[in-house]
Amino acid sequence: MNFYVSIFKNSKVGRVTRYGDAGPGPKGSVMSATFQIEGQEFFALNGGPQFQFTPAISFFVNCDTQQEVDELWEKLSAAGEKNRCGWLRDKYGLSWQIIPTALGKMLGDKDLVKANRVMKAMLQMDKIDIKGLKQAHDQP
Repeated sequence: MNFYVSIFKNSKVGRVTRYGDAGPGPKGSVMSATFQIEGQEFFALNGGPQFQFTPAISFFVNCDTQQEVDELWEKLSAAGEKNRCGWLRDKYGLSWQIIPTALGKMLGDKDLVKANRVMKAMLQMDKIDIKGLKQAHDQP
């Protein structure tokens, strides 16, 4: 929770509850917590190490600029894993998609030739590069 709150500007920690003498977790360890990321409320429950993250659940982040893409990509993937098409897995195993809003606009172009060129370009990228997408979109 503190890791994510430190990365996103409009974020804050809410309520944190801890295990007591009754357990089942170690006394004093976090049982649950609430926090906000960019105004979105999250509830985290410490179910123990037997519960792991999978790519079946991911967070999709729309970015308006390449600077925002670059910053989130580097911070979230630090000690994690970078993958194809804007996907990454952070150091806790949580999957993220860091996607510029320009990608959706270009993929939605009514000119299907342009949209297909953008798709082909994106499929070759790990971190999404807006300039590379635009070059593919605008080529004659």
